Amino acid sequence: MSQVDDVSPAPARIRELPPALANQIAAGEVVERPASVVKELLENSLDAGAQRIEVEIEDAGVRLLRVRDDGTGIHPEDLALALSRHATSKVRTAEDLLRVASLGFRGEALASVASVSRFSLASRAVGQDRGWQVRVDGGGPLEGPVPVAQPLGTTVEVRDLFHNVPARRKFLKSARTETAHVEDAVRRLALVRFEVGLRLRVDRRDVLDLRPAAGESGRARRVAAVCGAAFLEGALQVDIPWEGMRLSGWLGLPESARSQADVQYLFLNGRPVRDRVLVHALREVYQDRVYPGRHPAYVLYLSVDPEEVDVNVHPTKQEVRFREPRLVHDFVARAVARALDGAPEAGDEGTGRPGAPAGPPLVGAVLREAAPAYPRGVSESRLRQWLPPGEGVPPAPRRVLGVVLDRFLLAEDPRGLSLVDLRALAVHLARRGVEAALAADEPPSRPLLVPVSVSVGPEEAEAAESCGALCASIGLDLSRSGPAVVLVRRVPAAVHDADPARLAMGVLRALADAGRSAPRELLVGALVESAAAAGTGSLSAPGQVDALLRALDALPEHERPPGLVAQVTAQALERLLGAPDGGRGP
Repeated sequence: MSQVDDVSPAPARIRELPPALANQIAAGEVVERPASVVKELLENSLDAGAQRIEVEIEDAGVRLLRVRDDGTGIHPEDLALALSRHATSKVRTAEDLLRVASLGFRGEALASVASVSRFSLASRAVGQDRGWQVRVDGGGPLEGPVPVAQPLGTTVEVRDLFHNVPARRKFLKSARTETAHVEDAVRRLALVRFEVGLRLRVDRRDVLDLRPAAGESGRARRVAAVCGAAFLEGALQVDIPWEGMRLSGWLGLPESARSQADVQYLFLNGRPVRDRVLVHALREVYQDRVYPGRHPAYVLYLSVDPEEVDVNVHPTKQEVRFREPRLVHDFVARAVARALDGAPEAGDEGTGRPGAPAGPPLVGAVLREAAPAYPRGVSESRLRQWLPPGEGVPPAPRRVLGVVLDRFLLAEDPRGLSLVDLRALAVHLARRGVEAALAADEPPSRPLLVPVSVSVGPEEAEAAESCGALCASIGLDLSRSGPAVVLVRRVPAAVHDADPARLAMGVLRALADAGRSAPRELLVGALVESAAAAGTGSLSAPGQVDALLRALDALPEHERPPGLVAQVTAQALERLLGAPDGGRGP
């Protein structure tokens, strides 16, 4: 039998990629869509000290994308170098990467864009009496530089994006979607560089034309122009420093949450970012305050020491890496929570800042604070509406030590320590108030000044249409106004301060699950849960804790549901800690 030799293929030889192909590979990382080009070019313009930038696109930026600025320009001898990979004026040594202050610095953008488009770059630098231009067609040979009429500054023109890589064009979305991404890129830069004027033209029509903004009022006007006046009216301005970090900007209040996540802007050291650490911190704070299906709105600026963050972890520079991510996460989450809850202004660095944290965000801490206490004399309107008529609100003779896990109150009393489930208490109080109101044949309800429109699913919309009378029996007036829209016109008087949209969705979901035969008690339960959740928000707010504690004292012992309060005596604490002879020693 003949033996066949095992012939293996020879290993492929290693070769250096041609420059054009290398640039196209880099373009796959940097140039995802027209908006990516706009972002990179805007960053270059801002780094060049531009005071006015004009962006113009046609056909969503695929046919034409032009960015013109009045910055310092590019020296004519550097024009060709500007289109080379890894060529930049912003980084000299490896140490510079530790404290990157510019927006663009990798030296990939222009070369990448030029490799997948018909590209021209014209610039007139400071001190030059004329402008010069270079051209590149799809990564081909460089043409120029040649003299050209050009004011001080730089003009980049990108035509026929992805004309030489048609497979990339297939991944683009509709013109409307791609245009929206371009607009978003311009808006993000408009919100971080207030001193720069910006103009955006789409298919020869002005979409944005923003003048430079100076001072608090000027910045507020720009935020309103970019995000809408409604956002600014429903937002809380914050400025919160702590231990070398600072969080400032505008926080949308929970009741101003939107149907889309279209106003969520985060900036780190003046750079637009979509960082998972920061996004998670904000989502964690808002998740119990905003009804499912609604999205919080915010424009927030975080400043940290540049050495504490690495911005060079992704080609688009929108993802970053913090040296102490947990510390940053907890600072942001705690600062935002305190601002939304109206916490007293206090901190290590002075006062006068809405929502300033009272101390460092201790990782894994058992208590929010070990401080003598929350202030007394707060508003009790919500508490009184929860209590049946005639019941008073006595004082709460305890010393509050803190709130654990944003839910459990730890307080000191003469017998030792007590743990109170604040969320269970809020739900119980809300139920008592609603049930007392519903005891009447016709439960009192309050009309809304303006009907509230709620986006719902098909099952909830059908429930609103078929179970209107059942909803009216608990004081909730709902009507279907579209395939997926329900209008709320009246709410039960006992919970009139709660978010109408959250009340409606809680009841409609219960109806959708149980059908038309749902008992009234089920709707009452859904209403109570929704009202309590909408009214309590973060239970660590001082005023909220104080009101709930007073309400607990007003409850007769026999009306307190099990599991509401746990008592730990001093003797039990001594046994738990293993102190000999009660801690008194020999």
